[in-house]
Amino acid sequence: MKWVTSWIGSVQGPYPVGNPSAQPLMTGVFPQPELGARDQSFRLIVRPDHWGPQTRIRLSNALGTQAVTFADVYVGVQQGSSDVMKGTNRAVSFDGQGRVSVPAGQSVWSDPVDLPFVQPDTLPWLEGRRLAVSFHVPDTSGPMTWHAKALTTSYLTAPGTGSQGHREEESAFTFTTTSWFFLDAVDMMAPADTRVVVGFGDSITDGTGSTLNGDDRWPDVLSRRLHRDYGQKVVVLNAGIGGNQVVGPAQYSLTQPFPGGPSALMRLERDILSLSGVSTVIWLEGTNDFSANGNASVEAVSEGMRTGVARMRQHIPNVQVLGATVISALGSTSAAHGCALQDAKRKALNQFIRTSGVFDGVVEFDTALLDPDTGGMKPQFVHDTTVGGAGDKLHPNRLGYQAMGLAIELSALVGR
Repeated sequence: MKWVTSWIGSVQGPYPVGNPSAQPLMTGVFPQPELGARDQSFRLIVRPDHWGPQTRIRLSNALGTQAVTFADVYVGVQQGSSDVMKGTNRAVSFDGQGRVSVPAGQSVWSDPVDLPFVQPDTLPWLEGRRLAVSFHVPDTSGPMTWHAKALTTSYLTAPGTGSQGHREEESAFTFTTTSWFFLDAVDMMAPADTRVVVGFGDSITDGTGSTLNGDDRWPDVLSRRLHRDYGQKVVVLNAGIGGNQVVGPAQYSLTQPFPGGPSALMRLERDILSLSGVSTVIWLEGTNDFSANGNASVEAVSEGMRTGVARMRQHIPNVQVLGATVISALGSTSAAHGCALQDAKRKALNQFIRTSGVFDGVVEFDTALLDPDTGGMKPQFVHDTTVGGAGDKLHPNRLGYQAMGLAIELSALVGR
């Protein structure tokens, strides 16, 4: 048995800088964003891609300015809304203590937590279910490290309402959010031969345009295919951040935040190299580097990818890195995307991905979504199936993400 990362939420900060989707009004929860949380509880809902008999969680203050204390931390199975299934809420400790203070710029793993309800006969029932991770921030946190675009509903209490994570019932958590705060990884104990596949990218991996709580991003589609054919032997993680770039911005800090988070190269250690059991990475990025906000050269992005792949291979023995071709945004209604020059850069980057030999293989997302008659995205993948409307010709709809997930050759992920 070994630890494998079963869920991640790549962090950025400070809240509210980022690109959330379907975010409710948050002024009642965090009335002064620069002060962060104050004596309130979080119940974050995540979907582990593997359930094991033990778990541990990572709490991150990577982009904070002061130490943050977390107390009364619990993990349990979500029943529905903010309700935790009776008898599953388990206390979490850190070096044997019920609270932990995480310095600015750091993160911390919890002690292992036994999950006695995870048994061979319960695994089919648990597959696809969500884990509720609850914790209390007793003091004022300061600027909050978060993942903006969770596309999953989580739950919060009002400031000054104290510790509520021990309560299984839903009545205490009166506010909702579609983002994750502080929590950035969940590990599960798994068989030694379990493989971990990470989708590394921007909003098209993070899932812009997919369905709130629908789990229909392309990594979700890939996960279901793999579980159908290989059971619990493969885990798929989503390390996308909306607006992310390979090489930009040149600097990222609380005084110089960027909605797309730190560059792929800046966050590589946290979001790939430090995870447990990674065997394959599917890297899909470049669109934002070529946008009006990025305006990078093809050479800079290609060299960034070359550098990133080399670092992965240096730190993870036998890792397989697959390059995913960038899909077309030609004619996008987004002001920062869609021009002919950007499309020419995209095509040149795809040529690099296909022919440079940097990657161990290629995932053809471009071919799966491209309309050869227009050079843009196929019409059936454009219209907005989430909230209605014409779509932006930049982000696929649910059917487009499904086509991407179906385009991946499964044997390339399990045969090495």
